[in-house]
Amino acid sequence: MKSAIFEITKAATFDAAHHLPAGPQAPYTRLHGHSFRVEATVRGEETGAIGWVADLGDLDRALRAAAGQLDHSLLNEQPGLESPTLEHLCLWFVGRLKPAFPGLSRVVVSRPTVGESCALSLS
Repeated sequence: MKSAIFEITKAATFDAAHHLPAGPQAPYTRLHGHSFRVEATVRGEETGAIGWVADLGDLDRALRAAAGQLDHSLLNEQPGLESPTLEHLCLWFVGRLKPAFPGLSRVVVSRPTVGESCALSLS
């Protein structure tokens, strides 16, 4: 029988301000803020005596810690987020989560109040 592949996902939220220095026009170039939601998905086979892909508690703590670094901050001041697009935010979260979660397969960053999101799928 073929091994089952599972995906587990956790989510966190944060609020932050930003501006796009090379934005095409206002409102992108003006300082403004959003409420963000980030989701991280780890994919893999169940492993170990427990039979899980990864510890959801560990994923939750790591994701909340990363989101906490950005909460109530100016995103432009974070290394790697000088131009804090949704795309760059996805990459930023991958950089913080992938070392501890090699099965990280997807990161989604969204701004729910304006109906915008970006998903980064990893091979």
